This record gives sequence, C-alpha cells and structure tokens, in this order.
Amino acid sequence: MGKSVRYGILGCGMMGQEHLRNLALIDGAQVVAITEPNQDMQKRCAELVPDAEFFNNLDDMLNADLSLEALVIATPNYQHADQLLELFERTTLPILVEKPVVSDISQVAKIRDAAAKHPAPVWVAMEYRYMPPVAQFRKQLLEGDIGDLKMLNIREHRFPFLEKVNDWNRFNHQTGGTLVEKCCHFFDLMRLLMQGEVKRVYASTGQDYNHLEERYNGEVPDIIDNAFVVVDFENGQRACLDLNMFAEGSRYQEEICAIGPQAKLECFVPGPGRFWPTDTLGAAPIPKVVLSPRDPKGPIESDISVDPTLLDAGDHNGSTFYQHLGFFKAITEKAPVDVTIEDGLKAVVIGLAAQHSAQTGQAVTITDSGYAFA
Repeated sequence: MGKSVRYGILGCGMMGQEHLRNLALIDGAQVVAITEPNQDMQKRCAELVPDAEFFNNLDDMLNADLSLEALVIATPNYQHADQLLELFERTTLPILVEKPVVSDISQVAKIRDAAAKHPAPVWVAMEYRYMPPVAQFRKQLLEGDIGDLKMLNIREHRFPFLEKVNDWNRFNHQTGGTLVEKCCHFFDLMRLLMQGEVKRVYASTGQDYNHLEERYNGEVPDIIDNAFVVVDFENGQRACLDLNMFAEGSRYQEEICAIGPQAKLECFVPGPGRFWPTDTLGAAPIPKVVLSPRDPKGPIESDISVDPTLLDAGDHNGSTFYQHLGFFKAITEKAPVDVTIEDGLKAVVIGLAAQHSAQTGQAVTITDSGYAFA
C-alpha cells in the first residue's frame, strides 16, 4: 500500500475546487479539512469531498485534532502572505501556496525570512510550468534545439477576469494588480526558461474595455486589461509579455516563442475546454509545439495531447495534477521542491515592478538580487 497524506485546504472557490478535483486523482491524497467561510462554496466542495470537515476560519481548523500532514492555500491573493506567516509560526507542515505569494512589496522580506526557517517543503503554485505543451517546449530548449536562447515572447490573449467570491479580483489593492495576479505566472516562466535573473522592466498598460461599467460599493474596478512588458535579463537576454484580456476569440490562448541562432521554437496552448464552443466549432484545439530551423527551412510541428481526465479536472491543461504530484513526492519521498519561495517572490517582484513602470512611464531596475525594485 502506498503512502498517504492528509490535506487541509484554505479557500475553496474556483481554484480551490480545481485543487480538490486534482488531489482526488492522486493515490494516497486525502482532503480531510477545508477552511471556507462562504456557505455556497462549502456546499459545492462538499459534493467533491463529502467526508471532509469544514471550518469557517483558519484558527478553528488548526485547533481541531485532525492530524493534518499538508496544507494548500487557495484563498484570495490579499490573504496569502498573512496566512503563510501564521502557518509558519504555528505549524511545521508542508505548504503549497497559490500564486501570488504576496501582493505588496512590503511583504516580501517577511515571507522570505520566515520561509527560510520553516522545516518542511514550501511550494508555490505556478501551474503554467506543468502544462504538457510548455513542459515539452522547455525540454526542447534544454536539449539545444534553437541554440542559445536570445529572445522570448509570451502572448496571452484571453477572456476577462471571471467572477470570484465577493468580486475580490476587481481591485489592485486586493490582487496586487493584473501584472501580479495574472502575469506572475509568465514572469516565473521567463526566469525558468531564460535560466537567469531580471535586471530591468518596462511596461505600458491600459484599462480599455473590461469591467468599466461595474460598480462595487460605488467604486469602479481599477485592474488593467491589456499590457506590453519588456524584461531585460542580466545575461543580455530579453523577453516580452503581450497580454490582452478581451481577445478570447482565437484558437489558442497562450503562444510562447523562443528564438536562438539556430531556430525558432513556438508553443501553442488553448484556453479552458469548458469555454470552447464545440457545438459550432467542433473539438477544442490540440496544444502543439513547432520547431522552425533556419537551415534547412522546414517547420516541425508536434501535437501535444493532454489526458482528457486531467482536462476535465481543471482549467490549466492538466498542469494542476502534475504540480500536485510533485508536491506529494516532495512530502512522501523528499523529492526537491520545483517552485520555491524564491521563485514565487521574484516573479511577484517583476510584476510589481511592471505595475510601477506603467504608473510612472519609466523603466524600473530590479534590485536586492531580485527581491526589490527601484
């Protein structure tokens, strides 16, 4: 019989429920406790994990005698840092925390210092790393298919932010801003693929279409819906993010392009299958990776299929399952943590620097070895 792990989940909105569905696919993973104050969310989660015990707050869950062995944080962004600090103080358990780890630059040093003293694995949820087409894209880069990587472009043209509990994702002060909430994924991918550190960021952004007619307690949402972000690396490499959140009409949601002296490598990732109109357009697009050598010319196109069971379990092309599998092995087999607190914090700092650049119209320098900006 294999090893088992008893999980406690903090937050079970849309992303928390995706975690539940994927943990159900991992042999030995048992969700025994859920902290979720929203009654409607509790009812939905009870259908997924009927044997779990529900709590209205973190304190009650930690005080219960449940023999927890791991924790997952999937609460709204602005709660992550404080909950992490409390868990570091009160537990010695492995923790998987959803991105972004923090939503304000003032929280970076506190989390960095506290995490360094925590005796168990701390894994930051960066699902995009584990999408099968992205994993294949990275593999081919590491194998040298394009030579030395010089330029990287990540394009996400997608749907607007979805409705969340109490609409917490409509305001910068609760999310960290779109370039943190949505795009720390991509800044993490840039660091991973470039294998280097960022030295400078410049961003131009806009709030041109989404949520402008919405009102919450008389306030208009202030989150941007489009951006260009240029990222310079210390080793001379450059990357660019092209984000638009009112452009869900195309076949692929994410397109990643890496260029080296030998070839160009592209990755095409469709959006969530539940949004694809199969009644009018047939089956959803299949992810693919395309290698285009310079000499001899001749693109090599590879379809990267994803297990339908994993597609049904969430909106991230199967990645949440592979992420949890890695976290499970970090707990049970002492396997290395793929996405560390360092990775999570540095991705957020790039996003915060980009937000600041957009506000000031100036390029922003990354300082303190990636943990701050000026």
